[in-house]
Amino acid sequence: MAEALLNRLKEERDAKGWTQAELAARVGVSRKTINTVENRVFTPSATLAIKLAQALDLNVEQLFWIER
Repeated sequence: MAEALLNRLKEERDAKGWTQAELAARVGVSRKTINTVENRVFTPSATLAIKLAQALDLNVEQLFWIER
């Protein structure tokens, strides 16, 4: 069975009341990058995953996990 990297990015971003553009500006990427990560089209680098988690005041493991 294939593994998939899942995330709670949209839920956590919404909980902060931020738009995709606002989160993107906080971590230095485009709004489209946030959109593609939220929709599991793009798997973020470790660096981006850490930046996203830090921006949302979470640990990486709270934001991303592997489904087997």
